[in-house]
Amino acid sequence: MAAGLRFDGRVVLVTGAGGGLGKAYALAFAERGASVVVNDLGGDFKGYGKSSSAADKVVNEIRAKGGKAVPNYDSVEDGEKLVKTALEAFGRIDIVVNNAGILRDRSFVRISDEDWDIIHRIHLRGSFLVTRAAWNHMKNRKFGRIIMTSSAAGIYGNFGQANYSAAKLGLLGLSNTIAIEGRKYNIHCNTIAPTAGSRLTQTIMPQDMVDAFKPEYVAPLVLWLCHESCQENGSLFEVGAGWIGKLRWERSLGAIVRGKNQPMTPEAVRDKWEKVCDFDSASKPRSIQESISVLNDALSQIESQGNVSMNSTSSGSVVSSAVDTANIIGRELATKVYTYTHLEPILYALGVGMSTKDPDHLKFLFEGSEEFCCLPSFGVIPAQTSIFGGVPSLPGLDIDFTKMLHGEQYLELYKPLPTSGQLTSVSTVADLLDKGSGAVLLVDVNTYCGKELLCYNQFTLFFVGAGGFGGKRTSEKAKVTVNPPRRPPDAVLSDVTTADQAILYRLSGDWNPLHVDPSFAALGGFKKPILHGLCSFGFAARHVLKHFANNDVTRFKAVKVRFAKPVFPGQTLQTEMWKEGNRIHFQTKVKETGEIAIAGGYVDITSALDKPSAWEPVKTAGLQSDLVFEEIGRRIKEIGNELVKKVNAVFQWDITKDGKTAVQWTIDLKNGSGEVYQGPARSSADTTFTLSDQDFMDVVQQKTNPQKAFFSGKLKVKGNIMLSQKLEMILKDYAKL
Repeated sequence: MAAGLRFDGRVVLVTGAGGGLGKAYALAFAERGASVVVNDLGGDFKGYGKSSSAADKVVNEIRAKGGKAVPNYDSVEDGEKLVKTALEAFGRIDIVVNNAGILRDRSFVRISDEDWDIIHRIHLRGSFLVTRAAWNHMKNRKFGRIIMTSSAAGIYGNFGQANYSAAKLGLLGLSNTIAIEGRKYNIHCNTIAPTAGSRLTQTIMPQDMVDAFKPEYVAPLVLWLCHESCQENGSLFEVGAGWIGKLRWERSLGAIVRGKNQPMTPEAVRDKWEKVCDFDSASKPRSIQESISVLNDALSQIESQGNVSMNSTSSGSVVSSAVDTANIIGRELATKVYTYTHLEPILYALGVGMSTKDPDHLKFLFEGSEEFCCLPSFGVIPAQTSIFGGVPSLPGLDIDFTKMLHGEQYLELYKPLPTSGQLTSVSTVADLLDKGSGAVLLVDVNTYCGKELLCYNQFTLFFVGAGGFGGKRTSEKAKVTVNPPRRPPDAVLSDVTTADQAILYRLSGDWNPLHVDPSFAALGGFKKPILHGLCSFGFAARHVLKHFANNDVTRFKAVKVRFAKPVFPGQTLQTEMWKEGNRIHFQTKVKETGEIAIAGGYVDITSALDKPSAWEPVKTAGLQSDLVFEEIGRRIKEIGNELVKKVNAVFQWDITKDGKTAVQWTIDLKNGSGEVYQGPARSSADTTFTLSDQDFMDVVQQKTNPQKAFFSGKLKVKGNIMLSQKLEMILKDYAKL
């Protein structure tokens, strides 16, 4: 091996490690430097009996090879005892492999209560108890790796194993949730469905297959998933005989079975059944948020059609529009790989007007600079490869790529872009809007480096002449522009574009002849070639980066623009900027004409010192919600100590008005005796709520159910959603005005 994966200093607990797969795991971890707790109750494969010999033999084998191991003979139902053995012997616990299991195979109608219960107690509850016992130790060390063992029987079902199948699929659900909750503590949890020769598979496999499917062919996957360098989390793998495959959910695009003035009926379901079950262009949801988003889209589409009967089940038919938007929204357009060296970021920086005349630009132009980095707006370049190569035909929609206008652009960065490498961009149709004279296609592009999400783009594309199909006009998925404040700008920066600016910029990958060929430009109605909109976008973004972030790319989080007017090479771009907290509003004008080329733009940055004082509220008239928070603050002064003990969490509220954040409030029920203050959380918030001032009041006054507000999209929640249940006691008991 070029670089061996070692586990020196790590402590591993393997349950059911007296034989088969568990033994293979224990030996493999020990061989690579780990200290191992070998757990085995010593019973037979049906769970009867008890013996120390199985665990002892494995421990002795490890020690004979110079490894470190101790035995544990407890049942996994005594999870605390297993972890206690690790702590007493080695002082820590880093990795848990939940492998222990038994069988009580019976056909469904012959399964006794005892057969059902013991399978769930050992497989599902046992894995829960052992993992729970280790959790806080992992959390405190900011490291943990957990393996849950499922089975093909759980994934697909298997005759005679209803009890076993149910428990094994239950482990997958447990693992998926643990993966979500543990992510911020560097605790990763994955699930494997192994096929290997063991005491359990001897009952269903012939001996020659048992011999061929060696446990040693499974162990390498487990070791990789448990290594500190592996970032896989919340995944499911089938493995056996030297083969490994990753599984994921797939969902048909489905069908809306009610429409304008048509009720939802069993007959409508029957008539749409083929489409409901059609997996062509299927989506692959990866989270509960992605799962339920389609329901909000369906509601929006239905509501845009007019009054609809929600509950009637009387007979009727459903009439679909000419354009089947349900079959378009969510469709994956392309997956493109963008490979680049330091040359491309430098060429891009030159294309958006950077020059060595400004010494501060050198780190974007010289690969030998100690601070060499990419401009944040370079994030549009790998993404555009999946867009500007042409949008494929969409069912029922008359799209002419030659009549496409780039209307708006949004870019969000999750970490600074690498200066070279290979990035993969996946584009999907987020929504389709009917503007009458044309169709607007919202295209989301996620760009990855390996499996890590680097940035997200949303392209707003307007197709002239493709409208009039009866679709909705607005979308909750659209990243909207925001008008600047009505006051003189806080800063203004200008740059003159060169006569060859478009020619230079097009070398970054936008080869549209509109920007270089006079005859082609004339066909579009322009007297000469125009500058790329994304080139002007790059100028404006770097103006904001320089003036408000001192060219620190780590502080640049997101940018949104609307392209309003064309710019000709040689004209001067003048960016006017307004600071409102951590959001910089801007618009870019052509200085020679005074026309606005980029409108409604903003850049979100982080504060250099990340201090609460950096936040400045938007000037608004008094909000109703202010009264509630002030009252909560008064009550917390009286009983704060009691609430901190009950709640132990920090809640941040982003209250919006007219579609933008008007004020932020923090309810701190974790520190000291509790506190309510205006502004973002001084330490990280456990849960952040976003909703309008009026919707907040409706929730507090119990006019609107919080769950209904959440599922309708009025209430957005980020972070630990379960803590919102504890928050209810504050709103109900302590904020009645």
